[in-house]
Amino acid sequence: MNDVIKIAQMAKDSAIKAQGLLTEIKNFALNKIAVALEESKNDIFNANNSDLETAQNDLNNGKITLSAFNRLRLDENKFRDMVQGVRDVAALNDPVDSVVWSKNIAEGITLKKVTCPIGVIGVIFESRPDVISQIVSLCIKSSNALILKGASEAVNTNKAIFNTILNVLNSIEEFPQNMINMLYSRDDVKLMLEADSYIDLIIPRGSNSLVKFIKANTKIPVLAHADGICHIYIDEFADIKKTIDIVIDSKCQYPAACNSVETLLIHKSRLCDILPKLVDKLVENGVKLLADSSIVSICNKVSLACEDDWNREYGDKILSIKTVNSLDEAINHINKYGSKHTDCIISENDENAEKFMSLVDSSGVYKNISTRFADGFRYGFGAEVGISTSKTHARGPVGLDGLTIYKYKLYGNGDIVSDFVSGKRKFLKD
Repeated sequence: MNDVIKIAQMAKDSAIKAQGLLTEIKNFALNKIAVALEESKNDIFNANNSDLETAQNDLNNGKITLSAFNRLRLDENKFRDMVQGVRDVAALNDPVDSVVWSKNIAEGITLKKVTCPIGVIGVIFESRPDVISQIVSLCIKSSNALILKGASEAVNTNKAIFNTILNVLNSIEEFPQNMINMLYSRDDVKLMLEADSYIDLIIPRGSNSLVKFIKANTKIPVLAHADGICHIYIDEFADIKKTIDIVIDSKCQYPAACNSVETLLIHKSRLCDILPKLVDKLVENGVKLLADSSIVSICNKVSLACEDDWNREYGDKILSIKTVNSLDEAINHINKYGSKHTDCIISENDENAEKFMSLVDSSGVYKNISTRFADGFRYGFGAEVGISTSKTHARGPVGLDGLTIYKYKLYGNGDIVSDFVSGKRKFLKD
């Protein structure tokens, strides 16, 4: 048996034991992890600086992208949010063993739908070491075992964060051994994807190519989004100040994020008043603009877009802009080219906004607010394991609820089906 399968097998055993963890023990561990991370801050930043030095050479040689480099970098804000996220998860209600509903289906027979952990979660992520604490904290609180596989360019930071957390869990007697695990070799990914007898769910956090590779090479259910092609539609009833503030924040606050806006749709009636001010502000913030011919003809600060630009995730300070003739055209464009991640309408017309939010087929639909809010931490989930654009089990930012499933518990007292088939007993009506 290879090492990865052995780790997965031990994680499966640990997952069974983890279901019995008391809420107070889980919360104690999480708060202790937050303190340990703060105490290890210098070591973690030193490890990150080491990774950044190597990554800078890779960036200069074209081996990694600028967005990947930016995601790798830990700064004070990321570290603060990382630690606070652990404490926030500790403060959340325990999602395990909660009764969703209960009913008597016959005299003396009670059926309950009860939440339970998924089991063993496998997470494969690229360039973002700060996600380790997010994912670990959510798995601890939801009583799931975890196998992490990070990117090689973040290996030192990953080890520093993971070992800090592992030392805490190893010091708490109640925690099962092998509940959280970290893999480091590139070859481990393939072996991990083959461990369908032990791993219950795979969550990739990274590029479109990573997600597609994982989906094509495993029998394990995958929770993910492939692209972050987010749109903002500037309606004919949009407020100018709100529009400029929202678009600038959605594009410039953190361009490498999957919830950064990539395509701007603008109603034809707003080309003369909103567009010039918005273009000036975007250019001032260093954004390269690609637009359709109608915009290029009236604005010399943009370049001509091609068809591929409408379904491109830039992950950088690049934005495509397209003119639309109506709300319906905007909705149709988003449903055709979007990735079902997060899309926003800017409008003071409630009817238009509600129509947009009802008919756009995305996991997050917004009105008059930055797309950068598409995040489990900002939703109040404490943290997130990722964002899902699928329509099964979990959708949008996935927090604690997305790491639980449910089981049915049926309570009886010697009851048999034959009595109901014969008519001796009857089921209760709702």
